[in-house]
Amino acid sequence: MTAENGIAGSSRRTFLKKSIGTAAGAALAAGFPTIVPASVFGETAPSNRIHVGAIGMGRISRVHDLPGIWQFDQARIMAVCDLDSNRVDAGKALINGYYAQKTGKSYDGVTGYHNYRELLANKDIDAVVISTPDHQHAILAVDAVRAKKDVYLQKPASLTIAEGRAMSDAVTASGQILQIGSQQRSWKQFHRACELIRNGRIGEIKHVEIGLPGDPSGPEAGPMPVPPNLNYDAWLGSTPEVYYTEIRVHPQQGFDRPGWLRSEQFGAGMITGWGAHHVDTAHWGMNTELTGPVEIWGTAEFPSNGLWNVHGKFLTHAIYANGVTMDISGDFPNGIKWYGTEGWIFVCREGQVTGSDPGGKPVGMQTLQASGSKILDSAIGPNEIHLYESADQHGNWLECIKSRKAPTAPAEIGHRACSTCLLHHIAMKTKRRLRWDPVKERFKNDDAANAMLSRPQRAPYQMSV
Repeated sequence: MTAENGIAGSSRRTFLKKSIGTAAGAALAAGFPTIVPASVFGETAPSNRIHVGAIGMGRISRVHDLPGIWQFDQARIMAVCDLDSNRVDAGKALINGYYAQKTGKSYDGVTGYHNYRELLANKDIDAVVISTPDHQHAILAVDAVRAKKDVYLQKPASLTIAEGRAMSDAVTASGQILQIGSQQRSWKQFHRACELIRNGRIGEIKHVEIGLPGDPSGPEAGPMPVPPNLNYDAWLGSTPEVYYTEIRVHPQQGFDRPGWLRSEQFGAGMITGWGAHHVDTAHWGMNTELTGPVEIWGTAEFPSNGLWNVHGKFLTHAIYANGVTMDISGDFPNGIKWYGTEGWIFVCREGQVTGSDPGGKPVGMQTLQASGSKILDSAIGPNEIHLYESADQHGNWLECIKSRKAPTAPAEIGHRACSTCLLHHIAMKTKRRLRWDPVKERFKNDDAANAMLSRPQRAPYQMSV
């Protein structure tokens, strides 16, 4: 328990039960600087509310994860953490401002942290949302579940396949609830598409095409002084030490799309960035959520100069054990298309999650299409397959924290989608046909490819064991 709240974490629930119903007691228990009625956040009792800490205060947190959580009265965001102190301050101001506007009263109930371990040590925090750069995802998730926090983890699940496996195993061992931010599972058109396919409306699946937007190359960028508000060494984390330059990290002014998304040191590019969403959806329709392909190959263009070095134009292929083939390329429309023996179904997003996301739905394109209207008009009968239904990804996570039921995108499913994307990335890099064992999660007879399943981790930021 941190000193800020002044109540020992072990006695917090007891204190709340004794003081609930009094404005002063509720205010003190929540750590408010002023007296605020217990009803200020709606009908949910403070003693039952899920207290959330947010780790990572950048673009996706501000426009997607924080609003996704604070819309529910059953949750309260009580802490933020970032390695950039300016972003800590901005995050606190954003959340405090939202709650002040919602209640019509002054509010200053958010604690700021610069070290996520200190946030995890706060026993008043029940759950965390991790919205950091990709290279931090799995490592932070492991530490969080071991600290007995439930987790909402932004995709992709991990930087490497080995990290993803360790993350999923740690979640299973902990018994904590972890939801991957694969929000397409909570969007009606994706659920509908997969349910139609799983019930045979296009016959036997033969082939899947996935279209992903791409990332352009960028300029050269020399070393710059590290801003005093940024703990750059910790920001690099487990990855190698390299010089600071702003377009490698994130903007110091504003919250536009950050440069780390285009650096292989911190992620694989759009193959995992949006690929984690689309491959997960493809697997959902294919009924291959807990496995992966058995063969992968393909080609890609990589920048020959400039600071950013993730893949550009690419075409990769995969075969699954059941004979279904998959192609992924930026030459296909941004979405997922399944081909069966009796027709096809295509699904895509309505638009972008954030304004600076690349790509989007072409003008006039329907988000759910099929080779015939009869397919889309088909009703799913009571004795047919009914897939997990969620109306909201963040809301489903909060519901599962209370019920302790599995969420719509649990750790293992998120890991399998991410690992499949990483297999396509490894195929881009090796430029040869690879044979994969999805049970052992190893390449067959290829030591060089197996060496790419993990990366050396820099101390002291490596994944705890």
